[in-house]
Amino acid sequence: MALISFDDTDAAAFAATRELPRNGLDRWRHAVGQHLRPRAGMTVLDLGAGTGAWAAAFTDWFGVRVVGVEPAEAMRARTTHRPLVAGDAVAVPLRDATVDAAWLSTMIHHVPDLDAAARELRRVLRPGAPVLIRSPFPGRHHRIALFHWFPEAVRVLERYPDLARVRSAFAAAGFPVSSVEPVAQTTAASLAHYAQRLDRRAHTPLQLISDDEYAAGVARLAAAARDDSGPVVDHLDLLVLR
Repeated sequence: MALISFDDTDAAAFAATRELPRNGLDRWRHAVGQHLRPRAGMTVLDLGAGTGAWAAAFTDWFGVRVVGVEPAEAMRARTTHRPLVAGDAVAVPLRDATVDAAWLSTMIHHVPDLDAAARELRRVLRPGAPVLIRSPFPGRHHRIALFHWFPEAVRVLERYPDLARVRSAFAAAGFPVSSVEPVAQTTAASLAHYAQRLDRRAHTPLQLISDDEYAAGVARLAAAARDDSGPVVDHLDLLVLR
């Protein structure tokens, strides 16, 4: 897959526009806590940690140790969370059976070999430890604002691994049980704020549509933002595998 790699410009845009306010993530905190079951001394792997926003949130919310692993040097350079180290989904720089849970947020579509990644997570996780995947999945995008205003980006989403593919890869690697639930988040306080913060360089689906398609979506969004005053609430899926 590996749809794009994040250079310095992309990483700067991501840090500026994709890190969500904590007060919009209450439902994620609850959903993750239900499956994570945090306890003293727990170690969580944040795989594809990006700029470390989720790693920092988990540390604050649950009091657990979070080890971030991120392949892009430009992303790692923009985080204050420690430890956050170089590595990727098929080469996690951790010892066997040393992790109590793994968190993968909006990164599964960048994994070049999903089967190898599932096996690598089986290696580093302790028996019974969960993998929590936060992601949009093909065919389940209808409550995500990005795809409403940029419908052309749906064809990019269709290139992502779907639920059946992810479940199959992880089942083969020793994660036979899975569940999925949509989780709401407040992505922006208003549509105007959403439009103001939107940066094409921070979103894989927007980078991979044409300039004309992107411009058309921006125009649609700007027109709607003049009249819409409510918050932007997105629903991404939480896939849990054990």
